[in-house]
Amino acid sequence: MEPSRSAPLEAWLRYADDLGLGPFRLDRAPQHPSLLSPRAGRPAEAPSSSSSASAEAARSAPPPSGVRAAASALLPSVQSPSLFEERVDNDSLERIRSDIGPNCTRCKLHRARKNIVFGVGDPKAELVFVGEGPGHEEDIQAEPFVGRAGKLLTQMIEAMGLRRPDVYICNVVKCRPPENRLPEKDEIATCSPYLVRQLDAIKPKVICCLGACSAQTLLNTTQGISRYRGEWFDYRGARLLATYHPAYLLRNPAAKSEVWKDLQKIMAVLGLPGKRR
Repeated sequence: MEPSRSAPLEAWLRYADDLGLGPFRLDRAPQHPSLLSPRAGRPAEAPSSSSSASAEAARSAPPPSGVRAAASALLPSVQSPSLFEERVDNDSLERIRSDIGPNCTRCKLHRARKNIVFGVGDPKAELVFVGEGPGHEEDIQAEPFVGRAGKLLTQMIEAMGLRRPDVYICNVVKCRPPENRLPEKDEIATCSPYLVRQLDAIKPKVICCLGACSAQTLLNTTQGISRYRGEWFDYRGARLLATYHPAYLLRNPAAKSEVWKDLQKIMAVLGLPGKRR
């Protein structure tokens, strides 16, 4: 298998092994085609007696989608392997944090990080904000969104009539990417299952994706955020809406009015009166 395809698969297998679902072998094609769903919009390929045909079918199969979106036609799936979509029984934030561990080395981001940035806020919050990854200040303080973008996010939350402790804030990856770059595909594949578990454990009414990285990860798409910003999607029992990242607003203040419209949609769903713009 090509390295670009095998890395995400290996990440998922290691994640399943962390949950006690292993052992798995990484040197052969899956023996259970039911674990792999067909490419979106195409029928499943017929089984072949040829081992090379079986390997090719396994490589071309995408993961089951975690989202049932009303406008799913706008969001073509990211084609990456996945063996794990079911919920973890009796899961909790404490168990997830323990499963990650204090010294995680599952992906290359551990090489430069100072702290794992797990998440912060109400474990039963109705509203969860999801960013892309920790920055410099977050890496130092081990808390998400505490830098300049974090201060703006706090203002956004307060404008909705809430406080930071009333919501939950986390990221797609738990370690800071070098130079604050975007997380890479293999890093997202390794860490995003823990984000999914966090969301399942919290069971929020609304998930607000801050920026393209978190939206693309949870919506399983490669489309730019401008295609679906401000639109509602169903995600594992919650309502999901994507808007611009606070860091983008610091660079483009004119977009604040668009984000405020998005926040008002969330406020309407949650029955929040808001305080101020």
